[in-house]
Amino acid sequence: MICRILHLQSEQEWVKASQWLDGRFNPGDSVEGSVREILANVREKGDEALIDYTRRFDCPEFAAPLRVSEQDIAWAAASISPEHREQISEAAHNIRTFHKEQLEKSWFQTRPDGSILGQRVLPVDRVGLYVPGGQGGNTPLLSSMLMNAIPALVAGVPRVAVCTPPRKDGTINPHILAAAHLLDIDEIYRVGGAWSIGAMAYGTQSIDPVDVIAGPGNIYVATAKRLVQGTVGIDMVAGPSEVLVVADSSARPHWLAADMLSQAEHDMLASAILLTDDITLAEQVQQELEKQCSQLPKAQIAGKSLMEWGAIVVVPNIMTAVAIANRVAPEHLELCVRDPWALLPHIRHAGAIFMGQHSPEPVGDYFAGPNHVLPTNGTAKFFSPLSVDDFIKKSSIIYYSREALEKAHKEIAEVVDQVAKETGKEYLFISRSDSTLRGHYPLETTI
Repeated sequence: MICRILHLQSEQEWVKASQWLDGRFNPGDSVEGSVREILANVREKGDEALIDYTRRFDCPEFAAPLRVSEQDIAWAAASISPEHREQISEAAHNIRTFHKEQLEKSWFQTRPDGSILGQRVLPVDRVGLYVPGGQGGNTPLLSSMLMNAIPALVAGVPRVAVCTPPRKDGTINPHILAAAHLLDIDEIYRVGGAWSIGAMAYGTQSIDPVDVIAGPGNIYVATAKRLVQGTVGIDMVAGPSEVLVVADSSARPHWLAADMLSQAEHDMLASAILLTDDITLAEQVQQELEKQCSQLPKAQIAGKSLMEWGAIVVVPNIMTAVAIANRVAPEHLELCVRDPWALLPHIRHAGAIFMGQHSPEPVGDYFAGPNHVLPTNGTAKFFSPLSVDDFIKKSSIIYYSREALEKAHKEIAEVVDQVAKETGKEYLFISRSDSTLRGHYPLETTI
């Protein structure tokens, strides 16, 4: 059978039954040495290293310049069909509309003593986006351009740069360039892989360093992002894609199978799991998976994914399914039940939640508007989807008038005295002539 069927009686049984998934979580240790070497070379040699790696892995005849000209971007935008331009435009509109709701405002509060406290919200100065080329640039992840760039633009980031690997002939897929043109992004570099992450983090002769790097990639790209974190901010280190479907007897087996396969065909480490309280439905979905998988262009990838990391799990009731779903904390969670809204209050952990029979995962991933850059590997328990928040920073604002400081200085001194007692350090207080507290320093500090 292409996909196992498990029978569980409780949420607790899932812990032992799901041990086969442990081997799927690879944080990148197997490639970390190679990625560290790549990053070191980029840091030392700059553009020379970028050109060398691009010739080795993407375009044998590659040569500078790395940056795509504005003329080439405009030409690409004009070269795609009006239908494709309209589709890109409509998806961009949906994504922008959704993310505008996430904008935060700076705020201030004035206290009775005249002090003012607040928080200032500003975008970061520079963002670097990684957009995978997909199979040599022939299946570009156009949605990744939209999903990563638009939240940054909505946040107000003044400079957005894009790195994407070139095709064998050195060009960039015109659909990626057309999407960039639509978004008024003109800083695009023909460079991909872990070396592009190093370029955006450290800077080279052609590529200025950025403050935040976002975007999906293979295990080399993900590992590079993890290693440069701290030098720059990153969105997240995403693992292989996953979908978990909770379904009752109202669900249609062929739809469920199609939804599972839409993730399984991504790569051999993708995971697709169905939880249901209907044994008949489980068996029907298993049969549909066999049938539909054999018809896919990526049948080998999808089949291995389902066999290694997929499962159909039969549970005694839907609430047990919900409890297991919360333990898994999946990237994509589909509620294919009669009343998904009744289950929603019980869902605690999921990257994105797809409600009902007519909300398949591709709707959210490509068109509806919510971001498809989602936490994986159970990290939805503490991480959130990519959002405007990933491209802003906040500063605390503190203003005390003379009167407010005079009123509070004794209380401040008492707090510092308490800290001194707890830490074993003594502090020297510097006071102005008006007896208001000016500052406090450890005694060993030279003033």
